[in-house]
Amino acid sequence: MVDVAPNRAATLVGVGVVGSSHEQSLDARLLVIANAIDQWLDVFKPDVLAIERVFAQTNLSTVMGVAQVSGVVMVAAARRNIPVAMHTPSEVKAAVTGSGRADKASVTAMVTRILRLDEPPRPADAADALALAIAHAWRSGSAVATGSAGTTAAQQLWRDAEARAKLTKNKEKPGAAWR
Repeated sequence: MVDVAPNRAATLVGVGVVGSSHEQSLDARLLVIANAIDQWLDVFKPDVLAIERVFAQTNLSTVMGVAQVSGVVMVAAARRNIPVAMHTPSEVKAAVTGSGRADKASVTAMVTRILRLDEPPRPADAADALALAIAHAWRSGSAVATGSAGTTAAQQLWRDAEARAKLTKNKEKPGAAWR
């Protein structure tokens, strides 16, 4: 959970990682996660919830597990009328590091710097979740416009890459207009 000011400065509100025992049945494991998510949403009352977009990997069981948990989280948000945004891992990496191919260590280092933390969030999944929250806040356009004071190099790289992607996408679509 992060709070992002109009100048795009991000502050840690809270972070946690929920897990369940592999010895439990799938329904029991999802219930553990659902209960934890319900508690977080009720305590922190976020304005928006960002989730990692599931993409095809070679390990189908991992993809299925992530998709199932994502569904539980989306339902919890929907029950509270909290909008849900989805971002790919490469979008998140590009937003916080300037490179969509950044490794976990680079993402963790930038999250630590962006949030002005004394030490990196642990475990690595916590840093990934915080990166996702930061990326969504910066990408949503709720903060400073391009070129404003306080914009980090990573933020500027993100905006430049996003503009190039839109331009390329529109060039590929006959009749598409620049937005």
